[in-house]
Amino acid sequence: MNLRLIGIGAGVLIILSLPLAGAIAGPDFAGQDDGKGGGLFSTLGLSDSPRTSPTAPARPAGGAVEPGKPGPAEQPRTDSRCGPEVSSPHGVEAQTCVLVGEGRTWGRSYYRNTSGRALDAVLTMMGPAGRTVQIRCAVGAGDEPGLCETPKEDSAGAPDSYSAVAEFAVPDDEGELLLRSGSNSSVPGDG
Repeated sequence: MNLRLIGIGAGVLIILSLPLAGAIAGPDFAGQDDGKGGGLFSTLGLSDSPRTSPTAPARPAGGAVEPGKPGPAEQPRTDSRCGPEVSSPHGVEAQTCVLVGEGRTWGRSYYRNTSGRALDAVLTMMGPAGRTVQIRCAVGAGDEPGLCETPKEDSAGAPDSYSAVAEFAVPDDEGELLLRSGSNSSVPGDG
């Protein structure tokens, strides 16, 4: 009975491998081109042959998309003004930025906490005419990079009229300040 199962299994493998062998060989087997242009290698784009798939859209040289044909969506431009990367001896690193895009402005602070304890971060975004947005972020105890970000608000002035400050502190009654990072801070040594 085992020999019968082995024989059936071998037969099934042979039957299943025939279409694959034909696809690899392609239609130009023994010099006879059937006009379908292919084989498995050209279908997967592995062939050196210049044939193209009849269902693939034509693209001009260089990979550019022809006018009128859909292409990747253009991403909106986001400008940023960032202060320097700063670090504290307590194991906190941060960089704070003001971002502007699509008529909106917001603050963002990138951080890394290697202090070994959870911290609180307060990110304050200040704009023209006394406008202020503040958000509190929990900073986990671990060295994975993270970010704290204010909500995006409609811009009400020039980008340089905004600034952002992030403060990282111990979350207890005393709230010991470990690091302050600003979007318009001068780089140490700049005078």
